[in-house]
Amino acid sequence: MVVLAVVVIEPRHETSRRELELVESGHNETFFQVQGKAKETLKTITHQYSSEEWEWSNPSNINDPSSGEQDSLSAPYHNWEVFAADYQEMLHNLKIFLYPDVYMNESSSPFARIFLPHPNPFHPKLGNYFSEHLFKVALLRSSLVTPRPEEAHFFFMPFSINNMRNDPRLHSETSISDFIAQYTARISTEFEFWNASGGTDHFYVCCHSVGREAASKHHHLHNNGIQVTCSSSYFQRLYTAHKDIGLPQVWPRLQEEPLNPPQARNKLVFFAGRMQNSRIRQELLATWGNDTDMDIFSEYPSFPYEEGFRRSRYCLHVKGYEVNTARVSDAIHYGCVPVLISNYYDLPFANVLDWSKFSIIISQGEIACLKKILLSVSRQMYLSMFQNLCIIRRHFVWHTTPKSYDSFYMTAYQLWLRRGLHRLTITNNAYD
Repeated sequence: MVVLAVVVIEPRHETSRRELELVESGHNETFFQVQGKAKETLKTITHQYSSEEWEWSNPSNINDPSSGEQDSLSAPYHNWEVFAADYQEMLHNLKIFLYPDVYMNESSSPFARIFLPHPNPFHPKLGNYFSEHLFKVALLRSSLVTPRPEEAHFFFMPFSINNMRNDPRLHSETSISDFIAQYTARISTEFEFWNASGGTDHFYVCCHSVGREAASKHHHLHNNGIQVTCSSSYFQRLYTAHKDIGLPQVWPRLQEEPLNPPQARNKLVFFAGRMQNSRIRQELLATWGNDTDMDIFSEYPSFPYEEGFRRSRYCLHVKGYEVNTARVSDAIHYGCVPVLISNYYDLPFANVLDWSKFSIIISQGEIACLKKILLSVSRQMYLSMFQNLCIIRRHFVWHTTPKSYDSFYMTAYQLWLRRGLHRLTITNNAYD
């Protein structure tokens, strides 16, 4: 019944007016404050309620009372101990070299804006492409950057596909892929790093759907370079699951109030999104649009968008134009158990996180069985998923200055796992 799914990228237009107002008002890093560590989050939730309510809302009641707290906190991971130890090694040892284009000023090149960090990554129009820009901002403020290419494990190609898409000189998919092919050829001529590894230790980041074709005109970039992308579908011809990396698609947010507990969630299902570009969504609406247990909307709901996540037990992530949307991180952010209906989705951090412990994954062919599947989940199982969701929320948050275990460092860890495929032998300091 349960099938691993894949999602295709789709521009998300259904942000709430409140979200746009908050971004436009110029809020800074408070957008990216997490609710605290997993342990603190669970305490915040559980200490709000009386002992009578605790019988329903305390997720830890599910576990064997003799089990330790660490067992509970490690539940949503494939192997927490192995991951945590390797993660600490990454923090101490991973080194990334940035090509100098990222440091240029606008007077030095007419294309400087393609490479520079976004001057206002909180701009509301960035929306779905926020993760693409915040990775670069966070990397520049991290301890992983090295000025010494001879010690680097990876080389970052700092072009922004989202910025290219909004540049009238480029804009089209053809022009963007031409530009990237020319840029790759240039760095392979000016520096020896690309040729030393054939590009296997080079990576670029994109969250724009146009990025799917970004490497199409440079054979070695396509075959060897690492694509860090929101459009992580192993059904696509230019995405290679064992080489490329799924990037979480996250929107900027204020620090949230404590999560609504399970007993405050009186709706079974919530989904709102455009239907016209998705046969699967059209089937969903036709099948369940009139069910009073489900809030299924083809456009904006009559209430604030975020309220649908706060008052529902399950929130649907349904393939639109692309396999991925920001609804996965929306659901995680608001404590609504994600239901993934999107085949071929290479889920973010899937080699670390056991998605079956905090989400439900069904195939696109099972929409008619959706309600039966959800109602078959026991209360104990739901509470376990809710607890695990509280634990992993910190992995789906971006900070301008990265914090441990956030989206930046979790993505960096995916790079760390791909290190050493080809080691460099640099005889000179070519960068000088």
